[in-house]
Amino acid sequence: MAAHPLESPTRRPGIDETNADVQLQEPSLADGPELWRIARDSQVLDVNSPYSYTLWCRDFANTSVVARDGGTACGFITGYVRPSRPDTFFVWQVAVDETHRGQGLARRMLDGLATRLTRHGHRYMEATVTPRNTASTAMFESFARDHGCGLDRSQLFGTEHFPTGGHEPEVLFRIGQLTVAN
Repeated sequence: MAAHPLESPTRRPGIDETNADVQLQEPSLADGPELWRIARDSQVLDVNSPYSYTLWCRDFANTSVVARDGGTACGFITGYVRPSRPDTFFVWQVAVDETHRGQGLARRMLDGLATRLTRHGHRYMEATVTPRNTASTAMFESFARDHGCGLDRSQLFGTEHFPTGGHEPEVLFRIGQLTVAN
């Protein structure tokens, strides 16, 4: 499968342009190990098996994005369309390499992915965020605000839903209704 570019037609003002040369594309099978490495190195994400990231790149490439700097993966978003709600795409994981953090790359990937998916009829974005994850909370809040959308929050999973102790609850963020960008 050829990698398709994913770019938002607009740039947000005030973003540090140090990531301007970073290209956003659909992931390919070859990106699976790099997505796993970025997730592992983040030291904050729940890390899935290397197999799952490679499988994700095969089966959900059209609802995911990888950022490349000089051909090397430096960030990704994995997502999927909810089977019971085909107007909704769910953002599973967002990760950016340490060397590219603080430059607006996660938000740029989110904007580009949302622009592409709204063109295919998806009008809502969902993600879960733990209460202490202030960076993701701020990113999704700014995304909703900048896109003129509502953001509803509700607890999706409590601590009792996880087999190991210490996992925070997961709060569902539902953003929409998204409109097609011109």
